[in-house]
Amino acid sequence: MANLDLQMNVQMEQIHGEIRDNFRALANGFQKLDKIKDSTRQSKQLEDLTGKMRECKRLIKEFDREIKEEESKNPPEISKKLNDEKQSMIKELNSYVALRKTYQSTLGNKRVELFDMGAGASEPMADDNAQVASEMSNQELVQAGMHTMNETDQAIERSKQVVQQTVEVGTQTAANLKGQTDQMGRIVNELDTIQFSIKKASQLVKEIGRQVATDKCIMLFLFLIVCGVIAIIIVKIVNPHNKDIRDIPGLAPPAPAARRLLYVRRFAEEEHF
Repeated sequence: MANLDLQMNVQMEQIHGEIRDNFRALANGFQKLDKIKDSTRQSKQLEDLTGKMRECKRLIKEFDREIKEEESKNPPEISKKLNDEKQSMIKELNSYVALRKTYQSTLGNKRVELFDMGAGASEPMADDNAQVASEMSNQELVQAGMHTMNETDQAIERSKQVVQQTVEVGTQTAANLKGQTDQMGRIVNELDTIQFSIKKASQLVKEIGRQVATDKCIMLFLFLIVCGVIAIIIVKIVNPHNKDIRDIPGLAPPAPAARRLLYVRRFAEEEHF
């Protein structure tokens, strides 16, 4: 039934009236469907009812568009009532959709489990929850469809909670990954610093090695010179008449023996006088 307290503009009233007319046609159509025994005629009647459902869906979208356009002009309580009426029409349309699915299953002589949860449809249900659709009245079918939609809404809410938890876990994981990435960057920088220090140390060791080698060469050269000088002095002392060896500056050759004796004799005579 339409809510007589709703304040609508002319366009909204027209759309609302068309939706209600279609709902009445759907209710009458499903009542007639119970009386039709021929499966071909039942299929044809279902196709007609499906077309009216599509028309209701289109009109509800237009009704929602009008609500949004008039939202800034209407008081909040009026907008809330209009949105509640829209949700009521959506639920009623969904009940007819569920009813259509039930009749489609009935045409194939299949038993339909009501209160189906979608993903849990393969689980065994209580026997009192499974009925033959042809043995149920329209009111029972509508109530079953409404119950199914309520359970579906609860399942959607649970799915939203799972999604929210997943988003939170993903956010935390992203933060942890960012921290690990920063830590890896610092480790790479430290490794670069260590590698540079090792390279500089290697260059310093090579330079010190070259200096040590140079100092050893100089010391060896000096040692050879000293050894040569010592060898020359020894040879000169042992063989003073060797003309092949020059006299060493500062080192006079030994005096002849006759000259030494003459010198000693003259020194003795001078002391005597």
